[in-house]
Amino acid sequence: MFKKTVFAIIFIVAIFSQGCSDENEIDSDVIEEANSMISSNEFVLTSTDNKQYVITKTQTGFILDNDKSKMIVLDIFATWCPPCRATAPSLSALQKKYKDDLVVIGITIEDGISNKKLEEFKTMNSANYVIVNSSTNRPLVNEIAAMLKLGNNFPIPLMAIYKDGQLVNHYLGAVEEEFIDSDIKMALKK
Repeated sequence: MFKKTVFAIIFIVAIFSQGCSDENEIDSDVIEEANSMISSNEFVLTSTDNKQYVITKTQTGFILDNDKSKMIVLDIFATWCPPCRATAPSLSALQKKYKDDLVVIGITIEDGISNKKLEEFKTMNSANYVIVNSSTNRPLVNEIAAMLKLGNNFPIPLMAIYKDGQLVNHYLGAVEEEFIDSDIKMALKK
């Protein structure tokens, strides 16, 4: 809790110290400094529409701090990856179907990609779920891969489903929507 309070104070000070500007973006150095002060178990992710999500590592998985009651699907992808493109509509359908119980978060592995390019990916591939583009993407991806014992080189897309901070299942490569749906139903006991 203390670390979150410190982060909030740094964030507020950063906003006031920037002065008036036509730009709505926060200085990336300030975000980096704030992120370094947060526990290595917390990952602050910024979506392409500038909303922030905090993913916290537990002993057995990950939880979404903004809504701990929701199951999360972490989709590790790249815009150039054909199986990633093919999987996006299925993830959108699942997000829509389980909107009260599930949050799908796409985590790009592409360093330095623009939000504009990610928005194009969303539009072209019907990816109607959260996609994050942050400096903490890579560290989070590394933590997910380490917890799944995948090493540094693994195929994408990599999807991992977590409920209550525990791994439900993970998938390497393209997978049929029905398999993911079945795991979600079992975890939600529906």
